[in-house]
Amino acid sequence: MNWNGTVSLLIACLEFLLLFKLIVFTEKNKLNKIAIVIIALLAIYQSLEFLICGIELQNAFFPFLAFIIISFLPPLNLLLVINLKPDLKLKLLRFIIFLPALLFIIYYSFVIPQFAVTRCTVLYASYNYPLGDLYGFFYYLPILISIILLIRLIKNEVDKKNKLVGKVLLSGSIFISLPVIVGFTLMFAGSYSLISAMESVMCKFAFVYALCLSFVCLYNSPFKDERNYFKYLFSNK
Repeated sequence: MNWNGTVSLLIACLEFLLLFKLIVFTEKNKLNKIAIVIIALLAIYQSLEFLICGIELQNAFFPFLAFIIISFLPPLNLLLVINLKPDLKLKLLRFIIFLPALLFIIYYSFVIPQFAVTRCTVLYASYNYPLGDLYGFFYYLPILISIILLIRLIKNEVDKKNKLVGKVLLSGSIFISLPVIVGFTLMFAGSYSLISAMESVMCKFAFVYALCLSFVCLYNSPFKDERNYFKYLFSNK
């Protein structure tokens, strides 16, 4: 039996369950909508990775499609953080944070045959793709900016609700950054195995971030549980 991609399938199922709960039981305000889209993309990516490794759909188009999905995750998360505390100075960022992802997708659409799955395991997949170092820089940059903005928000925020949301998101952001720290440490020691699978490993760690986003959505809704939700549904609001 082929067990490759098993963890991806498990995480995809859990993320789809989270997604269903959030769609049904949370208010659809701007912040929550962004968080729900992030969780949806994470679930779709894990499903694709299962198809690639578990079902062995390893045509170059499938890893290309997986990279399209994950390319939008860091800028979407940065957009979420920006919307936590709207700042006139950050408004310009909203118009440019998706530009690198779009440019990579346009370029990659012309070189799809260069995408390849180099290794599949139960836990993760490794990919070969063009401009890996440059892609990695623009992939991690929005995550780093998000962490800096969250630290600033926690330090300066007076609203307890926003401060708690900021702390939850910061904890999740630091957690998903652990593979990057370990990967670069191993790279300097001469091992490139984790770096080649970095996006896949980070998306596994991002399940914890999906839980953080779920908390934010529930906390950012006028109803905190199912009972209050149905009360909200049938109220005069």
